[in-house]
Amino acid sequence: MANTWWELQISCEPALEDSIFWRLEDFGSRGTASESKGNSCLVKAYLPKMQVRLLDLAALSLWLRQDALCAGFSIPSLKWELIDEEDWATSWKQYWKPEEIGDRFLINPAWLPLPETSERLIILLDPGVAFGTGNHATTQLCLESLEMRLASLPEAFMDKSQKKEPVVIADIGCGSGILSIGALLLGAEKVYAVDTDPLAVQSTFSNRTLNNIRPERLIPAAGSVEMVKELSLQPVDGIVCNILADVIIQLIPEMSAIAKPTTWAIFSGILLEQSKAVADTLENNGWIVATLWKKKEWCCLNVRRS
Repeated sequence: MANTWWELQISCEPALEDSIFWRLEDFGSRGTASESKGNSCLVKAYLPKMQVRLLDLAALSLWLRQDALCAGFSIPSLKWELIDEEDWATSWKQYWKPEEIGDRFLINPAWLPLPETSERLIILLDPGVAFGTGNHATTQLCLESLEMRLASLPEAFMDKSQKKEPVVIADIGCGSGILSIGALLLGAEKVYAVDTDPLAVQSTFSNRTLNNIRPERLIPAAGSVEMVKELSLQPVDGIVCNILADVIIQLIPEMSAIAKPTTWAIFSGILLEQSKAVADTLENNGWIVATLWKKKEWCCLNVRRS
């Protein structure tokens, strides 16, 4: 891991926060945090020094300027400086607090005490350098979609012959493992969690331990759809994919190899303006878009096989 990091500080109008988060994620940010500063918002992002040159940072500044002008907002200001890894590892965490998501989840940073009483499903999380803290709209949309997908029938309405079938899920681009852990807490039997970033896989391993999940239930591995196919002997029941729209479009044709006629999927990391391109690709590859949920500038497609 790099020993020196770029800390980026972006001051912007609050309405630009989501688009800046997306731009930073696309740029390769290893961690982001934001805080309100009166009528403005301060977004901080962290990238390894070896990954970014000064010319790249200048290009990022131009992209942020263009995004703001196209949306009709004031141009954000971007500053950067180099910091040591120890400072990076602690600086962004001070802004991250426990957060309730959907009807059932509470995301609790691993370094903070647990609530004395809570009826929610608690996910302990230390994302490290992986994307996925629960404060981004796309992660929230996915967790809320998982609540809907994995909701079980109340026992009072089940007869004795009914038995809940085990659900196996593939988490493509698992990041910190937050969606994998959420699915398991909701009752999924097993999750194959894959990511092309080895640091994300490492983070998922760590968060599996934090949440006392048995290794045979959460199986992280480096790779993508092809790795799920290699790990799983059978097609999966569900797919969760919270990455960038362009990557989703590239992966959709490959997903037939891990799907069966009853497989459902949740796709997010998609800006509203990108949703048609993703939906068209899904439909051209044997999927039906059942619902589109949106939050701010982002959307989540809940789909099933046609």
